[in-house]
Amino acid sequence: MDATIDAVAEIFSWVGFGLGAVVAGVALVMYLFDGTWLPTRGVLDDGEHGRVVRWFDEDGGVNEARLTHEQERALAGKSMADIYYRRGGRGRMRLTQGSPAVRAVAYLSLGLLGVGIVALATSMILLFTRG
Repeated sequence: MDATIDAVAEIFSWVGFGLGAVVAGVALVMYLFDGTWLPTRGVLDDGEHGRVVRWFDEDGGVNEARLTHEQERALAGKSMADIYYRRGGRGRMRLTQGSPAVRAVAYLSLGLLGVGIVALATSMILLFTRG
């Protein structure tokens, strides 16, 4: 039975650290491809095809983006909102500076690394308790 517990702890530590490192690398690549998002103040207006938000970018250009259903619900009843626009991208905005997808992948990698740490600690405790 001891050999089985040792094998399971070993497998979980390898999978936790290995897969956690790979997923962390994927999160880093996703973060780099996400680009730079700058804060600004946007004005909400009713457009031809739904609500739109308009804002000035850092170069003084005027941008416009149509709101998604989720963004419309989050900004219901407002005439202005704090938004983030992508530097160098025309008509791209979101309500959070960080990407939710990047955040989810980063949390997944932290969870996997946590599994690896717990499995390694379990393996070490079992090693020292057996003498």
